[in-house]
Amino acid sequence: QVQLVESGGGSVQAGGSLRLSCAASGYTYSTYCMAWFRQAPGKERERVASIGSGGTTIYADSVKGRFTISRDSAKNTLSLQMNSLKPEDTAMYYCAASRLALATFCQNPSFVHYWGQGTQVTVSS
Repeated sequence: QVQLVESGGGSVQAGGSLRLSCAASGYTYSTYCMAWFRQAPGKERERVASIGSGGTTIYADSVKGRFTISRDSAKNTLSLQMNSLKPEDTAMYYCAASRLALATFCQNPSFVHYWGQGTQVTVSS
């Protein structure tokens, strides 16, 4: 049984930083792509960043240059370092995993097979 468990969310002032982590179990971690999505109240879930099995990364334009996605295969952990946070980054953040390898697949929720329960990030101005 695949489980994705996020941690690291919280409240921070604009300009601050947070680091999200996602612990994966029951999953061949390094073979497939993984991603972070977010959903703000009243809005659709949107992709934030994805990483392929080979390490290729893709970022949404809104977070490019501020967020960094990475994976630690030894620890089966996916991370999202978020710097220069803005109030519009406020959302529930979800870890996602696919059974496909390329990072491009993990940009599309239709190709995501597993979701975490989410962790809240709140950025105040």
